[in-house]
Amino acid sequence: MPKVIACIDGSAAAEAVCDAAVWAASQLDAPLLFMHVLEKPEMPVKGDLSGNIGLGTREHMLEELVELEEKKSRIALELGRQMLDEARQCAAERYADKTESLQRHGSLVETVLELQPQSRLLVMGRQGEAHENSPGSIGSHIETVVRAMQRPILVVMPGFSPPRRFMISYDASETAEKALDMVAQSPLLKGLECHVVMVVSNNKPEHHQRLDAACRKLEQAGFTVERSLLSGEVIETLREYQDSHSIELMVMGAYGHSKIRQFFVGSNTTKMIGSSRIPLLLLR
Repeated sequence: MPKVIACIDGSAAAEAVCDAAVWAASQLDAPLLFMHVLEKPEMPVKGDLSGNIGLGTREHMLEELVELEEKKSRIALELGRQMLDEARQCAAERYADKTESLQRHGSLVETVLELQPQSRLLVMGRQGEAHENSPGSIGSHIETVVRAMQRPILVVMPGFSPPRRFMISYDASETAEKALDMVAQSPLLKGLECHVVMVVSNNKPEHHQRLDAACRKLEQAGFTVERSLLSGEVIETLREYQDSHSIELMVMGAYGHSKIRQFFVGSNTTKMIGSSRIPLLLLR
């Protein structure tokens, strides 16, 4: 049975990842897997040092560095086990269904892709341990994982609480239509107040028609929908709407344009991940 997979690390967002994963697993009635990936550090390479002054001293220092890295790796491994145990204990208090844990050495991106066939939803913190002191930045793996995964990804920040209302950023693109279908068919957001927001550069009748069609699709799936057609810069306008309507979760199709176009005009997905103050549900 497909699982909700929560990526746990030592960052400030770890507790929020746990809380969000428990909420999502409860909504989806799905098994819950907590995962910790210990990525391999770059080890000093022993090259050919013949002819260098202080050969013996340098080899001794390299050996000490290797021993130090091995010790750090053992400590990090044990710390990861403790974090997984704490996450499962926390989940057990609120989620009666099955929870599992998995610890791996290697690449986070490779691991989540390996687990993709058994994944229903991936939950990640926006910033890992290396970036949590850099406001507005995103973790080094977020964009790569979102581009590579073909499963929904919930990106959270510290302080997650179950949402009561959510908004969908809708632009009538193929990616947005797929995201709309996924929301309509999934139990994840059922029962929550729904807002569909379309931001355009100029207001045309066809925009109203597409927005109305999108909202009808959700209403037929049982959602109560508020609709808004707005003009302005996309990210700023969506942020203003979030604030004025107390939106607690943002849903958007991820990376709907080619990498070449994104190179020249930028990606709204990456900008929104970096600037959002609320969790993001990214759909491919």
